[in-house]
Amino acid sequence: MISEQTRARFDREVAKYPADQKQSAVMACLTILQEEHGYVSAESEKVVAEYLGMPPIAVHEVTTFYNMYNQRPVGKYKLNVCTNLPCQLRDGAKALKHLEHKLGIAMGETSADGLFTLQQSECLGACADSPVMLVNDLTMCSFMSNEKLDQLIEGLKSAEAKQP
Repeated sequence: MISEQTRARFDREVAKYPADQKQSAVMACLTILQEEHGYVSAESEKVVAEYLGMPPIAVHEVTTFYNMYNQRPVGKYKLNVCTNLPCQLRDGAKALKHLEHKLGIAMGETSADGLFTLQQSECLGACADSPVMLVNDLTMCSFMSNEKLDQLIEGLKSAEAKQP
């Protein structure tokens, strides 16, 4: 079940499309549920499918196609490192390995403190700026040398330590 507030948000998204094309709001609805719960569960997919009148598998296909949707809980900071071929040629894989070592986790895992989830990503559209990464699906970081990666991690940890 969804709250009245969530239903109102869904309604606002659906209203952007012609009545016979309300399924076009699937990504927006998934994003709303992820904002509220931190990830998109199988139950959340069913809620969206029912609300939009879609087969549940069609919603699941959207969730699994885009890496911006978390299918399980993730750390406070989700780090997506581009490992597509152009970035591979410009040290994208080395950046991922450095982060694995620095955080003590493998790609796809979350740190024990719950702060960091490390993922590889397909093309982020900034090949010339490689190595590149996306933090929490919002902030693009370019030219990520080992030193810049260390600064980013330490800065995020420091910000956490300062919060009450």
